[in-house]
Amino acid sequence: MLQYYLLLRSVLRAKPHLRRSLTRCRHCGIFFLTHPRNAGRQDLRCPFGCREAHRKQASAQRSAAYYREPKGRSKKSQFNQRRPRQYCPPTEPSLLPARRRGRRGRRPKWNRPMVRYVCMIATLIENRPISAGQVLGILRRKLRQHTFASRHRIDQTLARLNRGPP
Repeated sequence: MLQYYLLLRSVLRAKPHLRRSLTRCRHCGIFFLTHPRNAGRQDLRCPFGCREAHRKQASAQRSAAYYREPKGRSKKSQFNQRRPRQYCPPTEPSLLPARRRGRRGRRPKWNRPMVRYVCMIATLIENRPISAGQVLGILRRKLRQHTFASRHRIDQTLARLNRGPP
């Protein structure tokens, strides 16, 4: 978290016009940069998990409210009647061995909303459009590099602080 705030602070120093886009998450209170068209809004949630959690919670509330109404109850009853009435034991796993890929063959799964957020932030900082493909290429190159190279003193301190609680 400390590393995130140091980076955010350095970006705001280098690009003071982005200060208008700085906002605080309504749920967790973390500062983050938003799109300029949302500047000044106080009802935003951060893209680091609060936004998705709120979306899921609102969806569950809408669904529960719908199924409490008479129309929703009849629909739910129809869904339940289509289910098989007898117990269906779980099927046995396939006897074929799972295809194993080496460590090199694995590709990390990227969080799509986070990649979109990084694209938006990079576009704001660079003042030019940056695509998701470019961001993913940069991430692949960065993650491919070894971490045991020499570091600056502040980076070593931040790595030690982020390893575990004090």
